[in-house]
Amino acid sequence: MALLERVSTLIRANLNDLIDKAEDPEKMIKQVILDMQNQLLQVKTQVAIAIADQHLLEKKQKENEGKTAEWMRKAELAVTKKEDDLARAALHRVESYRELTGNFTQQVADQRAQVDNLKIALRQLEQKLTEAQGKADLLVSQHRRARAVGKAHDARLVFGDNSKSASFDRMKRKVAHNEAVSQAKSELGAEDVEDRFATIEKADRIEQLLAEMKSKQG
Repeated sequence: MALLERVSTLIRANLNDLIDKAEDPEKMIKQVILDMQNQLLQVKTQVAIAIADQHLLEKKQKENEGKTAEWMRKAELAVTKKEDDLARAALHRVESYRELTGNFTQQVADQRAQVDNLKIALRQLEQKLTEAQGKADLLVSQHRRARAVGKAHDARLVFGDNSKSASFDRMKRKVAHNEAVSQAKSELGAEDVEDRFATIEKADRIEQLLAEMKSKQG
C-alpha cells in the first residue's frame, strides 16, 4: 500500500545526506521530523483499522464454520429419517458454507500478515523518529559550526589572505566539515543493521504463518 511505501522511504532516509543537500539544514530537520510524526499517526490509525477488519473476518469465519456444522447435523438427521433428497439439499448447504469458510480463512491469514507488516512499520518509524529527535540538536550544531568556519574563511579572504593560505583554509574547512558529518553518519549507521534484523524477523513470521496454514489445511 502507498502508506507503507511512504513510511519505508522515511525509515530508509539518511538524515545526513538530506541535510547535506539542504539549503537550510535546520528547516530540513524540522520538516523530516514533522513528516515522521504525520506518518506515524497515519500508521497507528491503519493498524487499528486493520485489526478491526481482522476481527470481523475471524467472526465471519467462525459463523460459517458454525453453519457448516449445523447443516451437517441436518443432513445426518435427514439420512436417519430416510429423507435422501433432504439430506442432499443439506449437504449442498454444507459444501457452500465450507467454501465460504475456506475463503474467509485465506482472508484472515492475509489480514493478519497485513497487520504484522503495519505493526513492524509502526515500530520502525517510532524508533526512527526517536533517533531523529535525539540527533536533531547534534546535526544542527554540526552544520552551524561548519557554516561558522565558512564565514571565518570568507572574512580572512576579505582581509587579503594570499592564495596558498586561502587554499589551506578551504582544505581545513572541508576536513572539519567531513569529520563532523562522518561522526553523525557513524552514529546513525546502526539503522542498516536494524533494518536487516527487521527483515529477518518478518521472514520468520511469514514462514511460521505459512507453516501453520499448511498444517491446518493438511
